[in-house]
Amino acid sequence: MKPESHDTSSCCHSPPPEPVASCCHETPPSPCCHGGHDGHHDPAIRPSASAKYFCPMCPGVESAKPGTCPKCGMALERNPAYGPAEEGEDDAETRDMSRRLLWSTVLTLPVFVMAMAHLVPAWRHAEWADGPVARWLQFALSTPVVLWAGAPFFVRAWQSLRHRSANMFTLISLGVGSAWAFSATAMLAPQLFPPSLAGEHGQLPLYFEAAAVILVLVLLGQVLEGRARARTGGAIRELLGLQPKTARLVTPEGDREVPLDEVQPGDRLRVRPGEKVPVDGRVLEGSSRVDEAMLTGEPEPVHKEPGAHVTGGTLNQHGSLILEAERVGSDTTLAQIVRLVGEAQRSRAPVQALADRVAAWFVPAVVAAAALAFSLWLWLGPPPALAHALASAVAVLIIACPCALGLATPMSVMVGIGRGAQMGVLIREAAAIEKLAALNTLAVDKTGTLTLGRPELVGILPAAGRNSDENGLLRLAAALERSSEHPLAEALLRAADSRGLSLPEAADFHSVTGGGVRGRVDESIVAVGKAAFLRDAGVTGLEALEARVAPHQAAGRTAVFLAANGAVAAAFLVADPVKPSTPAAIAKLQALGVELVMLTGDNERTAAHVAETLGLQRWHAGVTPQEKHAVIAALKAPGRVVGMAGDGINDAPALAAADVGIAMGTGTDIAMESAPVTLVGGDLRGIVHAIRLGRAMLRNIRQNLLFAFLYNALGIPVAAGLLYPWTGLLLSPMLAGAAMSLSSVSVIANALRLRRVRV
Repeated sequence: MKPESHDTSSCCHSPPPEPVASCCHETPPSPCCHGGHDGHHDPAIRPSASAKYFCPMCPGVESAKPGTCPKCGMALERNPAYGPAEEGEDDAETRDMSRRLLWSTVLTLPVFVMAMAHLVPAWRHAEWADGPVARWLQFALSTPVVLWAGAPFFVRAWQSLRHRSANMFTLISLGVGSAWAFSATAMLAPQLFPPSLAGEHGQLPLYFEAAAVILVLVLLGQVLEGRARARTGGAIRELLGLQPKTARLVTPEGDREVPLDEVQPGDRLRVRPGEKVPVDGRVLEGSSRVDEAMLTGEPEPVHKEPGAHVTGGTLNQHGSLILEAERVGSDTTLAQIVRLVGEAQRSRAPVQALADRVAAWFVPAVVAAAALAFSLWLWLGPPPALAHALASAVAVLIIACPCALGLATPMSVMVGIGRGAQMGVLIREAAAIEKLAALNTLAVDKTGTLTLGRPELVGILPAAGRNSDENGLLRLAAALERSSEHPLAEALLRAADSRGLSLPEAADFHSVTGGGVRGRVDESIVAVGKAAFLRDAGVTGLEALEARVAPHQAAGRTAVFLAANGAVAAAFLVADPVKPSTPAAIAKLQALGVELVMLTGDNERTAAHVAETLGLQRWHAGVTPQEKHAVIAALKAPGRVVGMAGDGINDAPALAAADVGIAMGTGTDIAMESAPVTLVGGDLRGIVHAIRLGRAMLRNIRQNLLFAFLYNALGIPVAAGLLYPWTGLLLSPMLAGAAMSLSSVSVIANALRLRRVRV
């Protein structure tokens, strides 16, 4: 069946416009980075699309230097495409927070002991715990904790207000600031308060310990979170560490070890047993088995011999190899993978939109809830009403910090995409995660996806009454096909090379996508391609040769026809065996509930043989790239999520039409720009990994979002005192601070489980 051809002149995978980014991170670091002095903040600028640092939660926020996001206040992530961080650069934020945590803990401990002494019967009336000296000592010790250790949080809160983007630091600053400001005013100007607010001993209540302990807990959470976030890029750092620092250059004077950045395309390099391949190249001499698990996720080493391609970062196991460098520096497969993952980690999953919608009104709603709790406690609460009111309001502000909600999706995306890169599943955009998880229909190209993609010439059938010189016929066809990049053309060229044929130059070369090629060779007008292509060109004598070819096509062989001067001359029989891994992969895909549809430009008889061999019920033969696009469009229906797996070049229209396009890579020739997902290994097992990874990532994201939503939904009422009338339970601001810090760490810890997911 041949569907109608559709116009595919436009492609939905064109690069997106460069985002406008906000940046406040110049040298020296601004206050948003490390709590600086002057509070200066640059206006929004437009940085390069490949900025060194970015905020995974706020699209467009990028910077050339480490620091914090002026919108959400979170630490910026390093773009993996820039390689490993310089010594000490990547953990500057964590080291700064650790230093503040240490000193604030030392200062806060005596404040906490004095404030909590009343809980110990022997200390309840001690002068050192509740006398004037103790109260002034609490003020003196807690003030540097709030004003120095908490300075980064107040700066970030101010920046959030300037950007009209209230965030977790807005709530922290409101809670801590109000507790400390009330207490400081009670110490310095008690006459401003009515006597009725005084407590048991005629003294106003103090909340210095709450302000200080909350900041200690927030700092602890920031340190733990920073260390956990540093682990989210572990997969990419491992990939970056695979590339050796030097290469062994083969010269007429002998081998010479040179830095990797001095290697140029065309250089001859020696790779000894146990060494890593330095760059992408082609084997010239020797044979060995190479471990490519870092690219494909498959543990079985791959045999390499002269003519085979090797990839930088893979491990040469046994034999010695001499290779010719082909791709170096940023052009290597490993560098492209790192760049791809860096871009993907900056993208946003559609499920994040839910968190965004909630965050838009969340902070104002929390402030309103805190104000309501304060008012109700002040009006209806038992004595001391003011103490209860202030404690409840601060607890609501602190426990409701939306950090867990903001981290839920981007942390899972970053860890999951890094894990995919380790298994050879390269995800270009986070939106593909949900599509992979829901995928239930998969269209697959035959050549290079189901089959090895390396066709070999197995026979030549001269046309009746024509020259039966096989070498002459092959020489004519190969001369024209030399300008083509089609896999079948490569089969003819390899056959001509193996027979030692000298090929003449072709003139007036013209290629028709999905049909064939034509041109002039040795003064003959030559055409090579499908029977339909030659028939449309007016070639005669095709019917008789097609009848002779039919039994071979039924056995799974592909026929390429040759015509000279308007008459058919020969048919070349080409075999492309099914990949050994394909049957098992198809069984796993079907077990996952995925229906497979084979698409091929090959003859119907050949396609039927392959489909029957693999147990495929649905297939379309003789389709052009444009017709594949139409088939994909026809497969789409309510409840169907359609994927397309192809080589990413000729199948670009179909890849664009699918809900999720999957480009089948070849290790050293990855079509990264053709589809949102690329499989480095180039076989269907990678699609199994991709689907399972997508489902694991989406499940992890939903777990994080559910935890964050439930945490806030349950925490805010408890902090406001909803349970107090029945249980007498009132959540202290300190416990609220501990819960808030642990919520962020819990979300990141759950996301880190994806590093160990088995697919």
